Amino acid sequence: MAGAPGDTAVPLPLDGRHALVTGAGRGIGAAIAAALAARGARLTLLGRTRATLEATATQLPPQSVRHLAACDVVDEQQVSAAVAAARDVQGPIDILVNNAGQARSAPFLKTDLATWRATLDVNLTGVFLCTRACLPDMLASGRGRIVNIASVAGLTGHPYIAAYCASKHGVIGLTRALARELAPKDITVNAVCPGYTDTDMVRQAVANIRAKTGRTEAEAIAALTERNPQRRLVSPAEVAATVLWLCLPGAESVTGQSITLAGGEIM
Repeated sequence: MAGAPGDTAVPLPLDGRHALVTGAGRGIGAAIAAALAARGARLTLLGRTRATLEATATQLPPQSVRHLAACDVVDEQQVSAAVAAARDVQGPIDILVNNAGQARSAPFLKTDLATWRATLDVNLTGVFLCTRACLPDMLASGRGRIVNIASVAGLTGHPYIAAYCASKHGVIGLTRALARELAPKDITVNAVCPGYTDTDMVRQAVANIRAKTGRTEAEAIAALTERNPQRRLVSPAEVAATVLWLCLPGAESVTGQSITLAGGEIM
């Protein structure tokens, strides 16, 4: 029994590893932070709103959250400053989870240029900027894990979310290119591709469907999950468990993959 005379506590598998999670204030990001913390990682939580990050941090083991950074991932200077501050507080970054994202729906001809650019900026350029800022630490240490939260929309087409589909296809392309480039360096790069997940973003989509069609909440959710053979929303905890597996010892040979969590929607 741990703590008995002569016994030595068994270290957790991510003890000493510094993990930076973007979009960490709620939903999938908060679930990922909790999963990594439970395995011993030291966390930097990054998001747009500090108050949201602070609320998430209160739900995590106090020793796990060493740094919070309010940062817009589309701003190069903010990203560089946030990563530098995280490094100063708790050392080089070993794990990066690019989770920050946004989605807006509209028919293609009603998708204006501002929406197109904003979606690609957050979902794709944000991944580029955060990865570029964190990668030197991994190269210097000779190891690293990068996990990009993409979507089934990065693997197939969906109507009314052209910009979102394009951005997530881009994330998967970036994942594959970087995985090839970094394979000799013991740095893995993978994408996790959930279907519709029970988050604030999807709840807003449900509200929009109800407002426009008069459907009930159950009917709106059914419309979103009709492609999922399990006919349900994915839970943030399921996404977090997959991210955690990719970061744990034993997944060293898994790189360049797009792992789908969508109840059999994509096979």
